[in-house]
Amino acid sequence: MHELLSAASADAYVDALRGTVDRVATRFRTTTQPFSGASREHLQALVDAVDLDGPGCGTPAALREVDELFVQHAVWFHDPAYTAHLNCPVALPAVAAEAVLAAVNPSVDTYDQSTVGTLMERRLVAWTAGRVGFVAGGGVFTSGGTQSNLQALLVAREHALATRPGAVLADLVVLASASSHFSVQRSARLLGLAPDAVRLVPVDERGRMRPDALAIALRHVERDGRHPMAVVATAGTTDRGCVDPLAAVADVCDAADVWLHVDAAYGCGLLVSRTRRHLLDGVERARSVTVDFHKAFFQPVSSSALLVRHAADLRLVAHHHDYLNPAGEDEPNQVDVSLQTTRRFDALKLWATLRALGPDRLGEMVDATIDLTAAVHDVVDADPDLRLLSPTDLSTVLFRYQPSGLDDARADALVGRVRRVLFDSGRALVARTTLDGRPCLKLTLLNPATTVDDVRGVLDLVRQTAAALLEGEELLRQDEAVAR
Repeated sequence: MHELLSAASADAYVDALRGTVDRVATRFRTTTQPFSGASREHLQALVDAVDLDGPGCGTPAALREVDELFVQHAVWFHDPAYTAHLNCPVALPAVAAEAVLAAVNPSVDTYDQSTVGTLMERRLVAWTAGRVGFVAGGGVFTSGGTQSNLQALLVAREHALATRPGAVLADLVVLASASSHFSVQRSARLLGLAPDAVRLVPVDERGRMRPDALAIALRHVERDGRHPMAVVATAGTTDRGCVDPLAAVADVCDAADVWLHVDAAYGCGLLVSRTRRHLLDGVERARSVTVDFHKAFFQPVSSSALLVRHAADLRLVAHHHDYLNPAGEDEPNQVDVSLQTTRRFDALKLWATLRALGPDRLGEMVDATIDLTAAVHDVVDADPDLRLLSPTDLSTVLFRYQPSGLDDARADALVGRVRRVLFDSGRALVARTTLDGRPCLKLTLLNPATTVDDVRGVLDLVRQTAAALLEGEELLRQDEAVAR
C-alpha cells in the first residue's frame, strides 16, 4: 500500500515533502504581511466548496490544495507586523525535527513505543529542572501551560488531601492573583473543587501578587475553616508581562506550609537569559513549575512541560494498567507521570534546538525581545498620540490611542475598532485587552528579528487607522447635522 509511509513509498515520501517544502518556502519568501486579509465569509466559502465525500484527488493535488486553502491564508508569526498574542517564530532545527516526528510517529507513553525518545525527554526534563534549581526534580512534557497548570493543581490537591487531616474537596482553596491565567479557575472546576475555591490575592500597581496580601488571605482561609491547597504565582502575566516577587511569595508559603506553584509559561525564557535570570529568583523554592517552550524557546506548538521539585510528587496521581504499564515493571514508562496516554515526542524539537543553537544563543534571543520591548515603551511614551499604560518585565506593550482632547469614552470605543480594521486588512495584527476596567491595545513582541522601526510601522498603522475612524465619525455627524 503506497498510500502509507513505508520502504515501498520512501521515494514518494521524498517527492511529497520536497514539493511541500518548496511551496511553504515560497510563501515565506513572498508573504509581505501577517495575514492575507481574506474575509471570514470568503474563507468559509473556500472550505465549504471542498467535497470531503468525493473520490481522492491524489497526494500531489491534495498538498497543493493545502497550500492554496490553508498556507495562503495562515497567520504568519514570523512577520514583524504580527504583534498580537504569545506566538513566536520557530527555530529552524525544531521545524526539521517536527518532520522527523511526523514520519516516525513515536508515542512516548511507554518505553516500548519510543525507546531512546523516552530517555531524551527525561534528560531534557532534568536539564530544565536544573535550570529552575530543582536538584532532584522531575517532570513531563505536556500539550501546553493549561495542561501543566491542571496537572500541578491535581498533584497539589492529592498532596493536600494526604497531609491535611480532615480535609475534603469542598474545603480546599487555591490562592492566585487576578493577573493569573484563566486556567487556574478552569482547573479548579475540573478538579471538583468548590465554586468559590479560587480566591484572588490583591496585586500591586504593576499587577504583581502582594506577599503581604497573600499572608492575610491565607489567614482568612484558616479562619473560615478551609484548607489552603496551593498558591499560584505567575512568572510572566499574560497582559502586563510581569513576574510576581517569587522569593517573597515563597517565604509566605513556607511559613504556612502551602504548596507553591509557579506558572512560568511566558517567563520561562528567563531561565536561559544571561541578563535577567534574577527575575526568577525564588522559583527554585516552588513545588511545581509550568514552562512553555513554544512561547519562549521558539518551538513549534506544542512543546511545554510541568516540573516538580521532588520527582516522587508525580507518583501521587500515577495509574497502572496491565496492558500498558503494570505496577512493578522495570521500564521508564512516561504514562506513569502524564495525564495523557498517547503523546507526541515533542521534546525532540527542543533537543534539536539546544544542540544546534545552544542555551546561551537562545538566551540572547530572549533578551533581544525584551530589549526591543523596552525601546518600544520609550517610543510609545514619547508619542503625543499614544498613551503607555503599564510597565513590563518581559515583552508586552499596553497602550491606547488618545491624543490630547480625545475623551476616555471615545478612546475606549476605538480600541476594538482599530484592532478589527487592522486584522481585516491583514497588514498588522495587534491584540486588545482590559486594564483597570478600560480597554487597551496590546503588543506582544516575541520575535528577536523584529526591529524598533518595524514596530514603529505597526504603531503608525494604529495611529492612521484611529485617525481615519475619528474622521469618519466627524463626517457622519456633519452629514446628520445637514440632514436635520
